[in-house]
Amino acid sequence: MAFDKKLLEIVACPICKGRLEYDKQAQQLICKADRLAYPINDGIPVLLADKAEPWQEKQ
Repeated sequence: MAFDKKLLEIVACPICKGRLEYDKQAQQLICKADRLAYPINDGIPVLLADKAEPWQEKQ
């Protein structure tokens, strides 16, 4: 199942409540403010703080 980008209009980072960005290649939602990546499993974002991984911007 593919991730529906319309969800980006209503979901937010569970920690800072900030905007999330979709990384299609890695299948993650990124919070740049907290430098965290939330996984997307079978098209469903897992927005749990304990499931987030550290994220670094690619150079």
